[in-house]
Amino acid sequence: MRALKRWVRNYSGVLLGVVLEAIALNMFLIPNKIAAGGVSGLATVLYYLFNWPVGVIMLLFNIPLFIIGIKILGARYGIHTLFGAAALSIAIDVTAPYTPVLTNDFLLSSLYGGVLGGIGAGLVFRFKGNTAGTALAAAIINKVYGISVGQALLLTDFFVIAFAGLAFQSAELALYALISLYVTSKIVDLVQEGPNVAKAFWIMTGQPDEISKAIIKELDRGVTLFQGKGGYTGQERDMLLCVVETGEFTRLKDVIHQNDPKAFVIVTDAHEVLGEGFTQLK
Repeated sequence: MRALKRWVRNYSGVLLGVVLEAIALNMFLIPNKIAAGGVSGLATVLYYLFNWPVGVIMLLFNIPLFIIGIKILGARYGIHTLFGAAALSIAIDVTAPYTPVLTNDFLLSSLYGGVLGGIGAGLVFRFKGNTAGTALAAAIINKVYGISVGQALLLTDFFVIAFAGLAFQSAELALYALISLYVTSKIVDLVQEGPNVAKAFWIMTGQPDEISKAIIKELDRGVTLFQGKGGYTGQERDMLLCVVETGEFTRLKDVIHQNDPKAFVIVTDAHEVLGEGFTQLK
């Protein structure tokens, strides 16, 4: 039963993600000729050159990529990739007649298209889906030629954007496409990792017991103790790890300062915290 719930949740999440991607393309990017990389960008160019449906073009490109991916990368590029790629292609063509074009401003279109498309793509990845396209092409290039996936993805997307700029005879549109691609990548990371809702404090101190007790008493947060050793001095020193919500940032700094003004503290962003006192692990 639990496996069925997880299956339904994952496929529902992927479906929601591809619908948002389709709306982003039809509402902002395609009407303004912003081909922000990927198979969707290539399909946008061919749509304007030959009036072919974007979703159909994407599916035609993804089918051979999918077959090659299965042969080279193995079965892990299986049903999830096929479902995501097919669902996105269908969603684009189905929603196109019903999706209003909100703006013809290139900057607004590239920004909002990037944000909405990034949310959609982030949901697809978060729920273990994949829409194939240049991400799959990059994985194939990585396997065959040894180029890193990131570099291969950058290369394929750059090729698509350059091709669009030549086809539309507009360097300006290519520049807007780069903006949209950048925004999309950042939003995808944000959706997958979560917002910066917590701060992780690494505290090197000579007063570990006092600081630990104060944190537990005043903030009601847990503390983990590590044994450390100074690389320069060779002295043994304790290190504490404590994760708090952003709103507790200043309070924890005050607690540390009150108990050990000479403490050495490193603060990092914690994008997602799972466990007691935060989001429950699922």
